[in-house]
Amino acid sequence: MGLARFWAIMGGFVLTGLVLLICVSVAGRALNGFLNGDFMTSVAPGLSAWLLGLGIGPVNGDFELVEAGVAFAIFAFLPLCQLTNGHAAVDIFANQFPRWLDRTLRTLTEVLFAAILILIAERLYDGMMSKMRFGETTFLIQFPIWWAYAASFAGSVMTALVAVYVAAVRVAEYVTGRDMLPAGEGAEH
Repeated sequence: MGLARFWAIMGGFVLTGLVLLICVSVAGRALNGFLNGDFMTSVAPGLSAWLLGLGIGPVNGDFELVEAGVAFAIFAFLPLCQLTNGHAAVDIFANQFPRWLDRTLRTLTEVLFAAILILIAERLYDGMMSKMRFGETTFLIQFPIWWAYAASFAGSVMTALVAVYVAAVRVAEYVTGRDMLPAGEGAEH
């Protein structure tokens, strides 16, 4: 639980940084448009040129950084979500199921989810190795794409490990009939 919380906190820091980056970029874009507008170029052309010369404008490559950061943040939040059973759940009929069927479905779902998360981690690793091999970089700021893959891969490995743990506990619960992990409520819709 401590490690899952640590990852979620790291994801929160990255997401907070991305929000600030977007705010700075949008403000810079708006200020750049204002400084290049007819009003400023006619009223204070020297000031406008000086401020524009300082580089006021959108953050170069902001969308590239947001794309990489959000991918990491998603994988950073998943371990805690998986461990606490915080995934969205649509239980229109499931609330009416007998306990044995609910337990069976929960166990099968966790085992399937663990297998899928292992597959996702493997595919991210393969993608990361491909990006490293070919030296692909982003268009504007030219940072290696594999860096984003590596960050997401680390989170996906942690998520897969947590998913395997949760699946093993659910199988043990199914076999013994005892509850070992909270069933969780999920984010019901």
